[in-house]
Amino acid sequence: MKNSANRLYGDLAWLWPIWEDVEEYRKESELFTKLIKQNAKIEVHSLLDMGCGGGKNAFHLKRHFAVTGIDISEAMLSNAKNLNPECEFLVGDMRQFDLGRQFDSAFINDSITYMTTKEDLFNTFRSAYKHLRAGGLMITYPDVCKETFSQNTTRVSTSQTDGLEITFIENSYDRNPEDDTYELTFIFLIRQAGKLRIETDHHVCGLFKLDVWRKLLRQGGFEVHEKGSGKDTKDLPVFVCIKPL
Repeated sequence: MKNSANRLYGDLAWLWPIWEDVEEYRKESELFTKLIKQNAKIEVHSLLDMGCGGGKNAFHLKRHFAVTGIDISEAMLSNAKNLNPECEFLVGDMRQFDLGRQFDSAFINDSITYMTTKEDLFNTFRSAYKHLRAGGLMITYPDVCKETFSQNTTRVSTSQTDGLEITFIENSYDRNPEDDTYELTFIFLIRQAGKLRIETDHHVCGLFKLDVWRKLLRQGGFEVHEKGSGKDTKDLPVFVCIKPL
């Protein structure tokens, strides 16, 4: 029997290039590029993509920066390399890694959701700080926070390619509001030549108050600024975190 947890980053990683087209990441990546260029205290030529996943953000960010990506999932790194052969991708746990060099900027996207303790969150921020040049900055943001979490929400999308149709169902649920985690359950309805295959996946993610993010970022040494995403006023902030000169 397959392990039912985090399969998207293992035996189901082949689904990643199919659902959510890479162009859906363009607007987000352009915002991050703008924030980096506007707020860094130094010229930015290099970017460290921490928890880069399948490399869809890197696909757009590489137009502006020399991108190096790290991820704990070798299967996802294979996707990232196929999409971005000109970029460097390395296996690494963003809570504790050492590349022996520094970058002008760093970026942490959805992968930050998998930091399920305050210690993990802080260690990730410190890893970014260590790998930044003075005057450089890190961009990150929470997908969800305790203040705005919506219980038992479900999102559905469908993608098609080469006779393959995938319907992706994602459900968010907080079993214990007293702790710092919530659950993501994924269901994939995979249809090929009329034949249905159903795969399930379960993820445990972090759920913190915004003030926890602010406190840990400042404890990590950053000068912290909060920016809007430009989508609407209810969006969670994007944290622009500068390493002092």
